[in-house]
Amino acid sequence: MSSTSSDVVVEPAPSAWAPRALPNGLAAFLVFLSSGAVLVLETVSLRLVGPYVGVTLQVTSSVIGMALGAIAYGAWMGGWLADRRDPQGLLAPALVLAGIATAVTLPVVRYAGEALRGGATSAVLLLTALAVLVPAGLLAAITPLVVKLQLADLRRTGQVVGRLSGIGTLGGITATLVTGFVLVAALPSTVIVLGLAAVLGVTGLALGAYLRRRAGTGLPGPARGKAALAVVGLAAAGLSAVAPNPCDVETAYHCAKVETDPQWTEGRYLYLNSAQHSYVNLADPTHLKYAYTQWIGLVADVAAPPRQRLDALHLGGGGFTMPRYLTATRPDTDNLVFEIDGGLVDLDRRELGVRTGPRLRAKVGDARVLLGAEPTDSRDFIVGDAFGHLVVPWHLATREMAAEIRRVLRPGGIYVQNVIDMPPDRFIRAELATVKAEFRHVALIAPPGAIAGQHSANFLIVASDAPLPLAGVQDRLGLLPESAVLLHDAELTEFVGDALVLTDDYAPVDQLLAAT
Repeated sequence: MSSTSSDVVVEPAPSAWAPRALPNGLAAFLVFLSSGAVLVLETVSLRLVGPYVGVTLQVTSSVIGMALGAIAYGAWMGGWLADRRDPQGLLAPALVLAGIATAVTLPVVRYAGEALRGGATSAVLLLTALAVLVPAGLLAAITPLVVKLQLADLRRTGQVVGRLSGIGTLGGITATLVTGFVLVAALPSTVIVLGLAAVLGVTGLALGAYLRRRAGTGLPGPARGKAALAVVGLAAAGLSAVAPNPCDVETAYHCAKVETDPQWTEGRYLYLNSAQHSYVNLADPTHLKYAYTQWIGLVADVAAPPRQRLDALHLGGGGFTMPRYLTATRPDTDNLVFEIDGGLVDLDRRELGVRTGPRLRAKVGDARVLLGAEPTDSRDFIVGDAFGHLVVPWHLATREMAAEIRRVLRPGGIYVQNVIDMPPDRFIRAELATVKAEFRHVALIAPPGAIAGQHSANFLIVASDAPLPLAGVQDRLGLLPESAVLLHDAELTEFVGDALVLTDDYAPVDQLLAAT
């Protein structure tokens, strides 16, 4: 027997819809806008969550991770929907919903942040997820929808996908640079977020109207849909207006607030990112409220005869508590303050009575960079009190930084550094080891319970190339209201143990601070 066979060609079933490609300019604009909006959200989200959980490496990593997760899942979902629905009918709703989700982010983060304060990992992850996931996921779905529409000619698939992918990347780069260099410096986060929400919503509505005129598709039920979306958007904006705002002033680096001491009308608390950062007595600059400021004042008092001028350098301004103290106790002292946040210096002038002049100068910039321009052997007393939330910035905690400080100090000059740590005290031990690698004489002042590893606290490192006035420091510590111990020589060596010396090449400050 023989049989014959024939090739059977099965034609694909006709699609229920035949989408038309968008004009190239419109397609590029939508991809550029949606990709850029994700990066605006990512950048601003760090500022939204910072007042509640701090601005640490873990928080930054969480924001980046959540944004990348939103991009991944949003692109996946957008591609899945593009194969099952007409992308033209999804683009406008996706943009409008992304605008609403962006507006809702503000009240959601601010109400949730009040309940999730602290640096716990669960709080960081949850709050950053609330800030980023939904709006970024909706925006990430835009690109695959646009790509699907533009793939009319399979011979140009690579060119279309490559071009739109490149445009999306350019949108992200542009948004990152504009947000970091311009928007954050010029506008509060609330304005940035609500402005972005408005841009997305208006673009979505305009796109829907255009697509309806062009092909009869777009948002279903246009009149009622617009009204409903407008109501939701206005409600989100209203909630943002009444949501608790942790900032009096939002600077380029901090969410700042000044509050009056309820027990003393002339007392002022300075909060940075919701952390109590400084205390200033407007009537009496010699009044030092916090124990660590009392320790710094004590060391300054014994560093030179009473009322003798000092050439002092302050790495970090905060509320200018210590410069004001030195000016009051040593009237001819030259105080130079390096403060990275110009907005904070302006706030200090307005609210905390800071009066800059020939003897109290403030230079705005990064302390590490500015220190490099200081003359050798030019300062008698250097105070390290720079923090990003509760963490010493890593590049200010390395051996190379300590070497620069030693270079600027005169022979016999003293360096004091404020450090915050918690059990098991890995960072303070590492920082002591780092300072000891550059200075011949080092001591530590801290509460006894903190030395014993019982609780978190401020620690004060005292260092010099000349013998320290330990007897004078010890005598005066006993006069302070809060007990403190002075470790030096063998006791200090035992406390430091085999701790890591931090360098510019390896300084895992945030990891050392993480409790285990």
